Amino acid sequence: MSQTAQSKPGQSKPGQSKPGQGGRGRGPPIYGRGPPGADTRPKRPRREPEVEVWVPKTILGKKVDSGEITSIEEILESGARIQEAGIIKKLLPDLKSEVVDVGIIQRMTTNGQSTRFKAIVAAGNENGYLGIGQGKSKQMRIAIEKATNQAFLNINPIKMGCGSWECKCDQKHSVPFKVKGKGGSVTIEIIPAPRGLGLVAGGKIKRLLELAGLKDAWTTAKGSTPTMGSTSKAVLDCLRQTFSQG
Repeated sequence: MSQTAQSKPGQSKPGQSKPGQGGRGRGPPIYGRGPPGADTRPKRPRREPEVEVWVPKTILGKKVDSGEITSIEEILESGARIQEAGIIKKLLPDLKSEVVDVGIIQRMTTNGQSTRFKAIVAAGNENGYLGIGQGKSKQMRIAIEKATNQAFLNINPIKMGCGSWECKCDQKHSVPFKVKGKGGSVTIEIIPAPRGLGLVAGGKIKRLLELAGLKDAWTTAKGSTPTMGSTSKAVLDCLRQTFSQG
């Protein structure tokens, strides 16, 4: 007399796997949160960046905020000193800032080795204004913020024109005459070029000239050009002379 083995309720037969563990006819196991749409939990809304409101602190800043002064040329003609970056942001809203270089400064102290970050930022509107600033801090973000604020305060006007004898057009696409500037051991010379030639310069020097608004120019550089601190100062010194001499 043969007896057949009957499985109890809740027990799986031999060779048969439980649901969710794979096996024949059961499909692959499911990991993670399941198929798309299975997670019905509400998503957290994205936090929007807070916009800082500029509150003027100086007399010049209050005049700019009230609308008494409407252009940066009025400030330069009066010889007033700009001490707030908000003044530049309000008078030149199309300014663009770009990080030129970031480095690490390490030094030995009595308490051990200290590490700080050094950032160089250039700000320009690609239409006749350029400023360069430096900032140092133990955090990279704070160093970039300091350099950006300093770049806005160092904004200088640039006189543009066409000083090339090959072109002789009336458009403002190059420098009006040959200028030479120096920063540290670096000496840079900018020579006016005909329209359509482009900027004949190195990568970072070319970007600084683009932020200033130049489209065609020849450049020559001598000295320790890999040091962006001296190179940026030399470029800014060149472009300052176009305004002071013209």
